Amino acid sequence: MQLDVVDIDRCVGCQVCMFACTRRQNIAGLSKSCIHVRSLGGMERGFTVITCRACPDPPCALACPKGALKPRPDGGVLLDRDACDGCGACRQACLIGAVFWDDAANRPNICIHCGYCATHCPHGVLELVKGPVTHAGQ
Repeated sequence: MQLDVVDIDRCVGCQVCMFACTRRQNIAGLSKSCIHVRSLGGMERGFTVITCRACPDPPCALACPKGALKPRPDGGVLLDRDACDGCGACRQACLIGAVFWDDAANRPNICIHCGYCATHCPHGVLELVKGPVTHAGQ
């Protein structure tokens, strides 16, 4: 299963997806969210949702010198926090900027495609889908 942005035009920038992500991790605030909502210039220009696109051959995993990012069978990666040395190569390698950084832990925050954010999005922007994602709304 993979997280898909199905209709970006519905996004109002509420950040409920970001709060849901951190709540799933039992954390308050937004600092460890694995999904981010960014303004494209306010309500007039809309918003975009930045999250892992589940690359079939993820450049972030290829860039990791410690092998701390393991490709998922359905696309995307899982982080072995113990193997990660915090070098940031994964962050630099991500083509869309979906590897967010936990400054306190000096480790990446990367979406694991659990779908928790999608179940809490009040506007139907996100969906957990089987197979390759389309990102029709992007």
